[in-house]
Amino acid sequence: MKTIFKSSLIIIIFLNIWQILLAGPPFLTDDPDPVEFKHWEYYISSQNTFDHSTKIATGTLPHFEVNYGLVPNVQIHIILPLNYNYTASHFEAYGYADTEFGIKYRFVKETDNFPEIGTFPILEIPTVNNTMLSAGRTQLFIPIWLQKSWGKLTSYGGGGYWINPGTNNRNWFFAGWQAQYEISKTVSLGSEIYYHTAESKDSSSSTGFNLGGFYNFSEKFHFLFSIGQGITNGNYTTAYAGFLWTI
Repeated sequence: MKTIFKSSLIIIIFLNIWQILLAGPPFLTDDPDPVEFKHWEYYISSQNTFDHSTKIATGTLPHFEVNYGLVPNVQIHIILPLNYNYTASHFEAYGYADTEFGIKYRFVKETDNFPEIGTFPILEIPTVNNTMLSAGRTQLFIPIWLQKSWGKLTSYGGGGYWINPGTNNRNWFFAGWQAQYEISKTVSLGSEIYYHTAESKDSSSSTGFNLGGFYNFSEKFHFLFSIGQGITNGNYTTAYAGFLWTI
């Protein structure tokens, strides 16, 4: 029984990595482009991961994200998540999880011949005492992101290093690249591929992909979505759906 519980907990912790990786909705890879000065972004979304081998699902249901253009080229960011873990046909846990806070800073603007470049340090702050919902220790992500556009085609990516303290944990690296195309003023579609190293002594590195995009109801209201699959070291599916209000 202890072995089964330990294995399930390891899988849940592994799957919860996708909640930590939630960076550039609806994808895991982010961009260096901050919210415009004195403008806001409000998201209400759900990010989910399902392991086909163990039938364990984890995710946010929902999470709330707010971004604000504090000064030119700088945005502040916060995510308030309600996480769940679902195993063996019942919920193991549901409730508020770790709070995410970040600051995105673009230090190079895009030109005709050069991409824009920025960084987006993120803190995952433990706010509950529950190993099913919280890492229990403050985690820090330090990335570099690049982006370049050619007409209706935009591509961005990069990577960063996660400082991941805690028993049995490892610091780990994430890298990803995305491309999307504006089919019309209403619809944009894109895809990404990503890789991350092992985040604990009991896990492995993994590669995966996502397909997704945006549907613009208007200039202010948007629907975001993606779905993807692990390619190496994991038979899992990821999915994201959310609404964005920009002002």
